[in-house]
Amino acid sequence: MNDATGVPLARDRASLRHPEKAGKPLSPIPRKPEWIRVKAPGSPQYEATRRVLRALALNTVCEEAACPNIGECWKERHATVLILGPVCTRACSFCNVATGRPGPVDREEPHNLAEAVKALGLAHVVITSVDRDDLGDGGAGQFALSIRAIRESAPQATIEVLIPDFLNKKGALETVVAASPDVVNHNLETVPRLYGEVRPGARYFHSVRLLDRVKELNPLAFTKSGLMVGLGEERAEVLQVMDDLRSAGVDFLTIGQYLQPSRRHHPVARFVPPEEFALYRKFALGKGFLLVSASPLTRSSYHAGADFARLKAERAAFGAPF
Repeated sequence: MNDATGVPLARDRASLRHPEKAGKPLSPIPRKPEWIRVKAPGSPQYEATRRVLRALALNTVCEEAACPNIGECWKERHATVLILGPVCTRACSFCNVATGRPGPVDREEPHNLAEAVKALGLAHVVITSVDRDDLGDGGAGQFALSIRAIRESAPQATIEVLIPDFLNKKGALETVVAASPDVVNHNLETVPRLYGEVRPGARYFHSVRLLDRVKELNPLAFTKSGLMVGLGEERAEVLQVMDDLRSAGVDFLTIGQYLQPSRRHHPVARFVPPEEFALYRKFALGKGFLLVSASPLTRSSYHAGADFARLKAERAAFGAPF
């Protein structure tokens, strides 16, 4: 049985994909409000994108995280590639990506990713990964190889990376930034109070420091971070996160509704209505972010190419170099 995105219902796949959650109490999945409903994917362009990715053995966070926007994005040939395999070494309670022991790093993956970018004619590509705490560099080297392969194969493309925290491994962030991605994204995901429940393998202030460090290494790089709401946070806590991100010089903030992947995942505390997202956007712009995307269906990579163009325009409007 499928949901509105065409993805098998989480209750049928949770025990297979998330054995680490098997003993956890079940939380009912509330019915989504009208403003979150999406059409099931199935356009010819969607199928064409799917064929290219399958032929090159590439994983996507669009599929692994059961993104509700997959039909719209793949129709436009926009996909967020998930490097370093589909299995994560952590078990965040919000995430639909499988947890376990990952396989070996695919040395052909950077080349295949570059071929996909070229085949799809992408003007802007987003690369993310699972957490690979088993690797000495946390996977940073594979990010750098992927960036360089794309630069060689599709020099017209701009590149955005959505990176993990690399478990604070020495030199990992420096390796990624040295490869010169156009945008460095690292999501805080939620407010500090909820980290123990939602993101237990991470540390809030390390993530803030990572974003600050990107600017130290390359002041011209755009930085970006994202939050989910509806996890049980208070408005004042969200506003404090905005302040922390601005103190780190973050340019672009995304805020979207948390959607519960299965009954074993963190429950949805509430569905935040569109007017509250508009208010969050107003607050964030007032705090100095160059760009803010805030809506129930906003995700880190949603409309990333168009947003990158807007980021450049906003920076130029303030007289800063690009």
